Amino acid sequence: MNLFDVYPLYNVTPVSAKGIVVIDDKGQKYLDFYGGHAVISIGHSHPHYVRRIKEQLDQIGFYSNAIQNPLQCELAEKLGKLSNCEDYNLFLCNSGAEANENALKLASFQTGKSRVLAFQNSFHGRTSAAVAATDDLKINAPINQQQKVTFLPFDDIKAFTKEIEKGDVCAVILEAIQGVGGLDEPSTEFYQEIAKLCKEHHALLIADEVQSGYGRSGKFFAFQHHDIHPDIITIAKGMGNGFPIGGVLIHDSIKASYGLLGTTFGGNHLACAAALAVLEVIEQEFLIENANKLYEYFISKAAKIPEVRRVKGRGLMIGLEFDFDVSELRKKLIYNQHLFTGGAKDKRVLRILPALNITKKHIDLFFEALQTEL
Repeated sequence: MNLFDVYPLYNVTPVSAKGIVVIDDKGQKYLDFYGGHAVISIGHSHPHYVRRIKEQLDQIGFYSNAIQNPLQCELAEKLGKLSNCEDYNLFLCNSGAEANENALKLASFQTGKSRVLAFQNSFHGRTSAAVAATDDLKINAPINQQQKVTFLPFDDIKAFTKEIEKGDVCAVILEAIQGVGGLDEPSTEFYQEIAKLCKEHHALLIADEVQSGYGRSGKFFAFQHHDIHPDIITIAKGMGNGFPIGGVLIHDSIKASYGLLGTTFGGNHLACAAALAVLEVIEQEFLIENANKLYEYFISKAAKIPEVRRVKGRGLMIGLEFDFDVSELRKKLIYNQHLFTGGAKDKRVLRILPALNITKKHIDLFFEALQTEL
């Protein structure tokens, strides 16, 4: 049997990693400024993270959600405190797509409606309703296109108002900073106005924080830059530092009932241990503050490179926009400079998503490599 060939692969085979350094099967070291799509939030093989998982595995790795799991309660309490979202309840699952599926399903249950408003260049996952709310026809099969989704531009409040006033919208789903789309973000005024209109027209506002959450933007959640309070928040990528886990934060005003949502593997003991380790490191090492500090330093370095048209994003969720397709530049950075970066739907944008505990020295190394290839 062969693998189902759906990924174009770079000719690199990582076998070990520590911090920001990835080592391949030939012993070559690479600097990781992409973290596997923003998944590596506290660095590869962080000692506290490794110890937490090993200790948990020695006790119990998994049992179903039919029994009590105190680690889930500990995780919910810790997450609520650090994110300042203590008026939400937590549903645990396994991925960002699954988190968004459950968020959209919950919104439909809550409102009795089915149409979704999403935004141009959005990405919310590759499964049923999540991919239907993703602005990419290439990954939407006919079965997905049966969903009722309307795509709108950022900052066009007239277009948004016209659609939500039709009265059939169950949810508005929004990335405060778009990931795959290319690091675009709405204005604060737009975000606040759509939050207000959602309440007026009984639609739930879903903040997709799958990539932008967990301190990556310089606040725990990127929507917190805009002083709004979504009904539902979805999380995943940086949550487990590589261990598969996702979650849905559901406002207290939305009531639970038995069987409303469910999962086999979500919130298992190992996943909770991994997620708790990540939160503990974020808190103990002041990583959100570090993301803020390094963002300013990154901007100052980028300003010295004439080929960079602008810097997009916030914190350590950064896009460098050029006036050319960056695909070849990414290859040269990997093969010549031994440095991982990311691409976006906007082919002119180079995505930078490193672990939140990188240093100014690492950023200096990044810009030295970038300037060499430019």
